[in-house]
Amino acid sequence: MIELPDTPDALAIADLVRSNEISAEEVLEITLARIAERNPALNAIVTPLYEEARAAVAQGLPDGPFSGVPYVFKELVVSVAGVPSTAASRLCTNIIPAGDSEIVRRCRRAGLVIVGKTNSSEFGLSTATEPALFGPTKNPWSLEHSPGGSSGGSAAAVAAGMLPMGHASDGGGSIRIPASCCGLFGLKPTRARITAGPEGGEGLAGLAMQHAVTWSVRDSAALLDVTAGPMPGDPYIPAPPKGTYLEAAGRDPGRLKIACSTKAPNAAMVDRQCADATLNAARLCESLGHDVQEAEPEFDVEAVQSGFLAVFQANTMANIARLTGGSLPKEGLVEPLTMAVAEGGMAITATKYIQAIQALHRESRRIADFFNRYDIWLTPTLATPPPLTGYFNNDITNVEQWLAKVLAFSPFTFLSNVTGQPAMSVPLGHADNGLPIGSHFAASYGNEELLFSLAGQLERASPWNHRRPVMI
Repeated sequence: MIELPDTPDALAIADLVRSNEISAEEVLEITLARIAERNPALNAIVTPLYEEARAAVAQGLPDGPFSGVPYVFKELVVSVAGVPSTAASRLCTNIIPAGDSEIVRRCRRAGLVIVGKTNSSEFGLSTATEPALFGPTKNPWSLEHSPGGSSGGSAAAVAAGMLPMGHASDGGGSIRIPASCCGLFGLKPTRARITAGPEGGEGLAGLAMQHAVTWSVRDSAALLDVTAGPMPGDPYIPAPPKGTYLEAAGRDPGRLKIACSTKAPNAAMVDRQCADATLNAARLCESLGHDVQEAEPEFDVEAVQSGFLAVFQANTMANIARLTGGSLPKEGLVEPLTMAVAEGGMAITATKYIQAIQALHRESRRIADFFNRYDIWLTPTLATPPPLTGYFNNDITNVEQWLAKVLAFSPFTFLSNVTGQPAMSVPLGHADNGLPIGSHFAASYGNEELLFSLAGQLERASPWNHRRPVMI
């Protein structure tokens, strides 16, 4: 069999296929061999679609920018026709959609070959990927540690070199958290940049977005070029980019005014290693000519956190209610944490929910105003390096304690979900034990192009693609 190195990104693989240096069939078989070798230790891909992938390649692939490149979708949010849509929950194992989500259709048209679905936390509630339905996913950098969540399955698969990129979704940091834990690039797009249709108009009252975890900046940019855009009837649409995201990734961003902070807005303790990684990222930005100042936005942290919780509780119950006819699920069909979150959602009145949304909008305007003075806000992605497997307990039933633990681990990422602004985790640092640490960059609403330009500049100045887990 023709060899394919672990390091090519998706665009490089597509170029090899396009130039007939390797066939799509050969790329697929190499990928499936790597999955067979590496997935058993990681439990990253939980729904194999290998024969479906072979059939898609045999039928002929569209001539798109990613033609012949293998891809995975997260076991949450998206529908793949004829494949169970479990949300990593026993409650949903019999749900089999008849059609693809629009993002899946766009990926197919771009030539991507879907080889499976990846592990997620149940309903995406945990910042680890350890659902009772599928069991825990392990971090390829250290099998004792979590790859983060809720997109930990995709992140582990990509970090382990099974394939160059994978689908992820993000309602409070679930693209950027596993990107940080697994040493990958992860960008959460602007609210509504990628349609949630045809299943829904918005996810988590607009907090949730979809995109991917990748090794390279340009893969993320080129993928967003083919997946971005509304469907007819979407509730709102962000302004389109001035050019392509791929072009932006190769363009110098110019001199930026960057605010930097290592203090968590909610006063959570930030580990020295995460703070140091951020300060190193700030120094790298300064060496590239950017103006870096210590600053952070001012807002009502309690109002944001309580509003965030209300949205998660109410939307979790609403998702469950569609399956149960409005009642709470039977015992054993969902994890104790999910049941507790759903019970809280059932207790929230319509008035309280609207008040929570209004509070989030009010504080979003305060945070967004900060970006009239700064181009970028730089912070740690996470307050600690990757945690051990089992650190986040899905048997917890005290929702306030659960949220406090989540926000102590990830006090920075959820703010961009609240405001709808784009944000990215860039794999620039490592902990003392060698585990990856990401740096978090947020930009103003609709300004993914600026983030891609900065990310491309950082990648060229301090490459990370050569740093791979030992298991590769």
